[in-house]
Amino acid sequence: MGRLFGTDGVRGRANAELTPELALSVARAAASVLADRDGTSRPVAVVGRDPRASGEMLEAAVVAGLASAGAEVLRVGVLPTPAIAHLTGRTDADLGVMLSASHNPMPDNGIKLFSRGGHKLPDAVEAAIERRVMGTDDADPRGDHRPTGGGIGRVRDLAGAAEDYTTHVLSALREPLRDLRVVVDCAHGAAYRCAPEIYRRAGAQVHVIGGEPDGWNINDGIGSTHLGPLIDAVARHGADIGIAHDGDADRCLAVTAQGDVVDGDAILAICALALHESGNLTDQTVVATVMSNLGFHHTMQAAGIAVQTTAVGDRYVLEALRSRGLSLGGEQSGHLVFLDWATTGDGLLTGLALMSRMSATGASLAELASVVKRLPQTLVNVPVTDRLAVAESDEVARAVNAVEAELGASGRVLLRPSGTEQLVRVMVEAPTQEQADTVAARLAEVVAATR
Repeated sequence: MGRLFGTDGVRGRANAELTPELALSVARAAASVLADRDGTSRPVAVVGRDPRASGEMLEAAVVAGLASAGAEVLRVGVLPTPAIAHLTGRTDADLGVMLSASHNPMPDNGIKLFSRGGHKLPDAVEAAIERRVMGTDDADPRGDHRPTGGGIGRVRDLAGAAEDYTTHVLSALREPLRDLRVVVDCAHGAAYRCAPEIYRRAGAQVHVIGGEPDGWNINDGIGSTHLGPLIDAVARHGADIGIAHDGDADRCLAVTAQGDVVDGDAILAICALALHESGNLTDQTVVATVMSNLGFHHTMQAAGIAVQTTAVGDRYVLEALRSRGLSLGGEQSGHLVFLDWATTGDGLLTGLALMSRMSATGASLAELASVVKRLPQTLVNVPVTDRLAVAESDEVARAVNAVEAELGASGRVLLRPSGTEQLVRVMVEAPTQEQADTVAARLAEVVAATR
């Protein structure tokens, strides 16, 4: 099978790689591992999902696996991933389970797990779960024991779950939205009910697209990976801003009134500057990944804000935030983590923070986003035979060094092996798009020739 967990849980095509049998095994193993770790005789698990059709099937399997392990199951239905993290913490549950493939197309699905407090599972816990699923955990004190009679877990729906999460998000609102006109694209996903409700209750005039999930249309030409419909809707309604979520609403991108896309780098900069101004940016430091545009770094430097850089993936952003007790971090893709309010990326908190900043300053989104002067960027995915050999190649290292000397402080180059495919991603930022394209093509040739 290979490693079961990727950077964001277990993913695969539903009923193919990600079968009900696997979902049941993962749920049962997770409950037993966390119960053993925490010394809990009857663990409690919160289970939610996005609206894709396969979620119904996988939810049934996960609930069965948890109850089979003796867990008490609190079922919350269709809610965003950050809601599951929040509810896991609020109910003092031992485990949270979210069934979603995020921004992936409908045939895919995934299992995201949260431990007590609503935090992502540490690598060691994921490894222990995988060993139990694979039957290779010789130290498993539970073995194949299954409770019977009164030891079997029970299942109930958690009343008021959506309202609980809604109230929590709204408690972070710093400035009422004062009739701000917003179009929200819910991607026919998990936030189709709560995102419009939260933004309306915050004071915005809300128009909704992507708010009619049927089980099959999640992320289908809409949402944060397909911004065309949102750009059109913003123009049609004369809106001040467009907010785009993905299928499980842990990310947020935005569109200006003029139809320009505002990515995660610009949103992170806007939010960092707001926290810095109010004295709430811990250690005057923000966390970003290696993919953040150099223009973002220039903006932070000019404001006196330090940037801690991590590998790509919100789990690495979270690790950096928690290890230093920092308050804000994020990715270019629109995953932002406000650690004072959430234990994971939350697209609704992000959208609320962005619009609140507009209301507080009276500035348009275009004006706020203009603080980041993006350098032209080119990204080339190069198929290779052995991505690890590329990382060790002296010839590739020499080519990179030559490009870095050529660009100096005016640009940047990054070579990153894919974590899942035989690809090397070549990213170049330069003063002009032509130079970025030329340099990236030159490096891609060197990478492709490496054996």
